[in-house]
Amino acid sequence: MSSSAAVMGSADRRQRRLLIVLALGFIVFGTATVALFYVLQPETLRIAVGPSGSEDHQVVQAMAEAFEEESRTVRLATLTTAGAAESLALMGTGKTDLAVGRSDLAMPVDAQTLAVLRKNYVVIWSPSGRAGKDSKKKAAVKIGEIADLAGHKVGIIGKTGANVALLRTILEGSGVPPDKVATAQFGTDELEKLAQDTTLDAYLAVGPLDSKITTAAIAATSRSRGAPKFLSVEASEAIALRHPRYEAEEIPGSVFNANPAWPEDKIDTISVNHLILARKELSEAKAAAFYRQLFAVRDTITQRVAGAGRITKPDTEKETEPSVHRGAAAVINGTERTFLDKYSDYFWFALLVLSGIGSTAAWLRRYLNRDDRDDNTSYRNRILAVVTEIRNAGSELDLLASQREVDAIIAETLKCYDEGAIEQEDMAAFSLVLELFDHAVAERRAALQGGPIETKSPGPTIASRR
Repeated sequence: MSSSAAVMGSADRRQRRLLIVLALGFIVFGTATVALFYVLQPETLRIAVGPSGSEDHQVVQAMAEAFEEESRTVRLATLTTAGAAESLALMGTGKTDLAVGRSDLAMPVDAQTLAVLRKNYVVIWSPSGRAGKDSKKKAAVKIGEIADLAGHKVGIIGKTGANVALLRTILEGSGVPPDKVATAQFGTDELEKLAQDTTLDAYLAVGPLDSKITTAAIAATSRSRGAPKFLSVEASEAIALRHPRYEAEEIPGSVFNANPAWPEDKIDTISVNHLILARKELSEAKAAAFYRQLFAVRDTITQRVAGAGRITKPDTEKETEPSVHRGAAAVINGTERTFLDKYSDYFWFALLVLSGIGSTAAWLRRYLNRDDRDDNTSYRNRILAVVTEIRNAGSELDLLASQREVDAIIAETLKCYDEGAIEQEDMAAFSLVLELFDHAVAERRAALQGGPIETKSPGPTIASRR
């Protein structure tokens, strides 16, 4: 193969290598783009809440809309259920990431709290004793405290069995046998029916202090049965100690009505929370992201649904059931791990991977450039052969032809060097061969001209020929 053909072949190989490098670059860029797109995609969490149209459902719907509009990290997909019990069951089977449920309901053993959706206070009251205009109506029984409920009947607002269980807990904690107290349950749309039922001697409602349902029920019973007498749960502290899912609370005076004051003074009671729950296995990062986003958009949600204003952070300073999820607790307590804390191990691993990639790339480059290195060796051998030919050159034209051939080889070699196909040590060896070639040309030219042979200083390097 002539030196010109070798030069052409080397150029073709460089073009193929360039195409390979470009293809690999596009693959790496595409992979990085897809990975970045995946990483930056908002996390979608499924949340179960019900029933449809309830205040909890409205709040969660508004929450999902606010997350959609303002969050770049978290989205919510709402699953509507028949109620809190079904929502918790779905979370227990892994069909949803989050669920809204009351803290005293049966729930998965690994359920943990992310936020308090609202705090529900137990309100118990009895009629004042006014029988009404119809003298044939049964006169209201005087009930002044929880202990007086024995032998009487309590009307419970809400069809959930959890309210019945809650009343039994209060009775037991107050020393009243639950089986001595009869109960009847009424829907939230049956308040007038509740107020007109003269078989009831007391009433129980469970809801926020600003609940319209509780306030309407108290007003309805006061119209038909007389002013309410609010019953204090004196054993609230003891009940809360024995049942961690309840909390001892106080109902402020005049909270349900200012004139007359309902109640006249603050009274003791217990509360139960409606919670946004997640399974323990939900990652700390996802739980923390949801918690931060929730409180970032709470004001926006409140503008759409007033009930969202009751959303509060869970208490991390005392033991509660269910416990607070570690992701939410880390944000609340300021102990959330920084980006470097969470991903330092990944950084070290990435460095190792990059080091391996670098070594692999170096090997690949040497592998792809193996033909150029072989060409460089063949070029050196060709120049050595030209040196032999020069010693037998018959004219100046032969010398010029040999120099043109070597110039082409030098140009190709320099191009390979600039592209990184030839290493520095290869160039050093090439320079020695060029020095030998220059000496041979000088000697033969002097011989052809019949003049003395010049003694040349150390021969030129590749750089001097550039």
